[in-house]
Amino acid sequence: MKIKVKIQRTNEEKELDINGYITIGELLNKIDVNPTTVIVTRNKEVITEDTTLQNNDQIELLSVISGG
Repeated sequence: MKIKVKIQRTNEEKELDINGYITIGELLNKIDVNPTTVIVTRNKEVITEDTTLQNNDQIELLSVISGG
């Protein structure tokens, strides 16, 4: 299965070949991204870490910015 991942913070795009099913949480772990630092969208809709990805999904990682 092919998944496209765009990382907004670095303006980087990756295309990954995944065998079998994978959740967003597993994908973030695989590409070494801390899930507390991003909001994840699939095909422009916000999704959670337990969402299972589908072939040809387009994932975008939006950085969470906080301050005080």
